[in-house]
Amino acid sequence: MNKNTLKMSLRTLIVLATLALVAQGVAAAENTTDSGATDGMTGDVGVGLALGLAAIGAGFSQAAIGSAAIGMIAEDGSKFGYGLIFTALPESIVILGALPLFLN
Repeated sequence: MNKNTLKMSLRTLIVLATLALVAQGVAAAENTTDSGATDGMTGDVGVGLALGLAAIGAGFSQAAIGSAAIGMIAEDGSKFGYGLIFTALPESIVILGALPLFLN
């Protein structure tokens, strides 16, 4: 991967993460009502879907990244740090998926 592609991917990731955080904050603010009556079941289903789908997505990405990292480390043992970082990156997806648990 060349340097420009890596920079563009990182910028895209930062923009998408920022949009996701802002959208979750706006959605949490819109769910409040003056009467105080909220439908808890709908919120619980949404939180479960967010966390479950984030975990599934992280699992798929870690499967591909993990096997590639093992191959990279097998060829050059000095790249262990890169392999570890790239294998741990998809876990941030699960952390972002867990945010609705705390916002709910």
